[in-house]
Amino acid sequence: MMEPLNTPGASSYPIHTLSGEVRRNIFLIGMMGAGKTTIGKLLAHYLDKTFFDSDREIQKKTGVSISVIFEIEGEAGFRKRETEVLSELVRGENIVLSTGGGAVLSAANRDLLARHGTVIYLRATIDDLWRRTRQDKNRPLLQTTDPRKRLVELYAQRDPLYRETAHIIVESGKRGARHLAQLLAQQIACSAIRTGQEEGNPDEKTGA
Repeated sequence: MMEPLNTPGASSYPIHTLSGEVRRNIFLIGMMGAGKTTIGKLLAHYLDKTFFDSDREIQKKTGVSISVIFEIEGEAGFRKRETEVLSELVRGENIVLSTGGGAVLSAANRDLLARHGTVIYLRATIDDLWRRTRQDKNRPLLQTTDPRKRLVELYAQRDPLYRETAHIIVESGKRGARHLAQLLAQQIACSAIRTGQEEGNPDEKTGA
């Protein structure tokens, strides 16, 4: 696990000087409504990366909405398509990828993400998630008689998997999207600089 978001050195480098230091892909995981797309776009901008949204890529390939895929093929059919798209996307270079909330349900997906980039879990409270999703009719898994109860069930199922997969865990409901993206960009870039310095000074790294 990487150091916490509030690492003291994280704010000591301006973002615009750091983008060139960060080459590793960044993958955002978390529940629906956690802010993965919004923060992902900002993070890609700050770190000079290309942004992708796995759900959007699935829609491009199929020509229909996620809701229609669920209706026709069920969740199992959608998850199969999701794994296929993720397998392609994670092999890209210098990207920020926002994943679907259920991507971590597959052990194969969790392995793909962990092996090909830095995984960030954007964690939010049930109240925050509910506030952000309750009016959204494009959430197939919440189209039930008691959507809040379903959200709680999904959270209980997925939170341990997000934690297992993530290199960084950050509370997404406590800061504005822009401020949070800036802090993440600084931490990731500072970590990349420290790693490069260690690799360039092997004697120092081993204590010799």
